[in-house]
Amino acid sequence: MGTQRNEGEGNKTADRNYRKATTEFVESERGQREIEKAGNVSPSEEKDIRRAEEQAKQRAKDHDPAELTGPSDATTREGTSREDSSRNSRPKH
Repeated sequence: MGTQRNEGEGNKTADRNYRKATTEFVESERGQREIEKAGNVSPSEEKDIRRAEEQAKQRAKDHDPAELTGPSDATTREGTSREDSSRNSRPKH
């Protein structure tokens, strides 16, 4: 077994392989059948999808300060306000 090359962030080989496999699937007969039936859900499945979507939106809203207070009041991961962090990143003259 050969040694795999570390391509770091943005692995181009993995990306190329994924894109090739995806294209082959989409162009295949099976892929075309799956595409045809995509989105065809029963009313109960539709209800489950909508419920899950609303729950996900609520969780996201609960954890995103910008959603609750607006962008100017939001804090960064470091705990400083956006205004503070932008002041700190400006070059000093």
